[in-house]
Amino acid sequence: MAFDRYIFPQLTQKLSSNKVLVLTGARRVGKTYLLNTIKDDFKKESLFLNGEDLDVRDLLTDRRVASYRRWAENLDLLIIDEAQAIPEIGKSLKLLIDSFSKLTILASGSSAFELSNQTGEPLVGRQINFQLFPLAQIELSKTENYFETKQQLETRLVFGSYPDILKISSEEERISYLKELVNAYLLKDILSYEQVRYSHKMLQLLQLVAYQSGQEVSYEELSKSLQIDRNTVERYLDLFSKVFIIFRIGGYSKNLRKEVTKSSKWYFYDNGIRNALINDFSPIIQRKDIGPLWENYLVAERMKFNAYSGKHPYTYFWRTYDQQEMDWLELKNEQLAGYEFKWKDTRVKFPKAFVDAYPDAEKHWISQDNYLDFITGQI
Repeated sequence: MAFDRYIFPQLTQKLSSNKVLVLTGARRVGKTYLLNTIKDDFKKESLFLNGEDLDVRDLLTDRRVASYRRWAENLDLLIIDEAQAIPEIGKSLKLLIDSFSKLTILASGSSAFELSNQTGEPLVGRQINFQLFPLAQIELSKTENYFETKQQLETRLVFGSYPDILKISSEEERISYLKELVNAYLLKDILSYEQVRYSHKMLQLLQLVAYQSGQEVSYEELSKSLQIDRNTVERYLDLFSKVFIIFRIGGYSKNLRKEVTKSSKWYFYDNGIRNALINDFSPIIQRKDIGPLWENYLVAERMKFNAYSGKHPYTYFWRTYDQQEMDWLELKNEQLAGYEFKWKDTRVKFPKAFVDAYPDAEKHWISQDNYLDFITGQI
């Protein structure tokens, strides 16, 4: 089963730009498949290289124009998969782009802290960034109708939306795949990072965050639970975000005394990864954590939609010290919109403190009845 990726046309429009197109995303989200599809469709001269190949590393780290001219002079498109594996890749890409005016480079990487750091400063003005996520509903809608989507909802809350997961029909195979993905792939980039010392603590930290998905996270409590210092906790969380396992949302405030602003919530890019970390693949009817599962799913899908569509609102949660809260806020062009997530359509009044403080804000309840409108940008 092949899936049309939302950013495919955006990438192909830039293939004659004489820029470096940087494609990042977690392992196994489909970057290599997308790169191969682009190469197969490209009609001019192209070359596909794997950055984890030692010969490729030698080829690209020999930063002499005369050396590059031997194999790159006639290329229109150079594709480098796993580019983060090549030392000082940014310097190599800059020299190639500066030396060959018709060349465009498409480089992929599974770790932002490596690829971004190495391509950052040398490529100012020459780099265009793209991010690929696990499959989004706006992509799946091309292959399934409304009823099929609704039928698959509970499965996606438990097993997530990685491309390979959607091709597997057996529950046992899905569980095995996700466990392997967590242990052998997603942590690979972090554990190979030379400054990481306590790999077992990192896994324990991720598990604690998984249990607290959708809740405010106390760095002090995490520090005490794991017996590591707060700075290490924050550093590990930052690393997790840079290999696209989790992402952070902060609190919103206009400096009203009652509002909580310094806390953070952390969400997983994919529910299946979250459930693999806590080893719970129970069906929805048996879950006590349906609220966090539902919230994580909605937030991750909305984040994918915003990123792919170029909306890029500022996103927050909102809470007061007396526990009035809104799950999700978006701010764009000075217009604030607030959203409350409910698995069952049991509506109650919006928090009075929020209504009073932000009378002009849009307010929406998101339940199973209208969630598709939310995650595809209709509301």
